[in-house]
Amino acid sequence: MKALLATTYFGPVQWYQKLNRADMSYIERYDSYRKQTYRNRCVIATTNGLQALTIPVERPDGGLHSTLLKDLKISDHGNWRHLHWHALMSAYSESPFFEYYADDLRPFFEKKWDYLYDFNMEACETVCSLLDIHPNIQTTSQYIKKDELPEDIIDFREFIDPKHPAEDADFEPRRYYQVFERKTGFQPNLSILDLLFNMGPEGIFYL
Repeated sequence: MKALLATTYFGPVQWYQKLNRADMSYIERYDSYRKQTYRNRCVIATTNGLQALTIPVERPDGGLHSTLLKDLKISDHGNWRHLHWHALMSAYSESPFFEYYADDLRPFFEKKWDYLYDFNMEACETVCSLLDIHPNIQTTSQYIKKDELPEDIIDFREFIDPKHPAEDADFEPRRYYQVFERKTGFQPNLSILDLLFNMGPEGIFYL
């Protein structure tokens, strides 16, 4: 199976399942930016429930919706790097593997990346290494409409969505340990960081 995926900011478990199980994964570079997607948003579990962390992006002259993902720049607005890392520390400092992985992930909240796509790809590469998965990843060279895709490629670009997720018979969230489960109940399909911090090397078995 070949998968066509949108880029994600520490995407959900479902996204990494597709990445891990596909023989080849193409990460889309040429789609247009849309608000409130996993492209620049991840969702974590906190003591008060779910929290979305969103990377601010710059509005080019042509407007966000006419900007290709490969050209979309990260904004420094709102000190987001500090806020996101602080949120992760608050949510996961008591998790079994936060300290173990913190040094590998902290640079993503200290170093400056110009482009969202480049940031996401490096984050994905790091997560795959920490999970010990070895997907075959290619970046797209042009945008191909859904009805023009080769038959052996499954299009997940709009399939995995925080607001309007499609039904997925191949993905059934399996319960794993979460820090605040006793208070909030198990929260499925959160950012891959939730699985990583809570389950460590065993996270691979949930993909």
